[in-house]
Amino acid sequence: MSNSEISLFELAKVLRSKNSGPFELTLDVLFDSEEKYERVKRSGVITVERICELYNIQKEDVHHLIFFDQALGFKVTMARDISSGTVGDRDVYGAQQHAPLMKLMIP
Repeated sequence: MSNSEISLFELAKVLRSKNSGPFELTLDVLFDSEEKYERVKRSGVITVERICELYNIQKEDVHHLIFFDQALGFKVTMARDISSGTVGDRDVYGAQQHAPLMKLMIP
């Protein structure tokens, strides 16, 4: 880690996950300044491939990865490995799934 790297957790104002219906999960990352948002967006760190690595999923399981300039944030929507509320589901609301993003280092 170089001195200029910083974690996504430190840059983001909001870093959360939630259900997007019973079969999808959405990750929302919002920033409180254009500078922080642009740093993350331009870094090239947030990619479908990186999401697949972090969540141990296939590319086809990432339904959307969208940067919203007007909102200073990005959203990832992906398939849940088990539908919300199904036997064996450990996070019925999908609210604890953002953790893998937290330690992602941004140059």
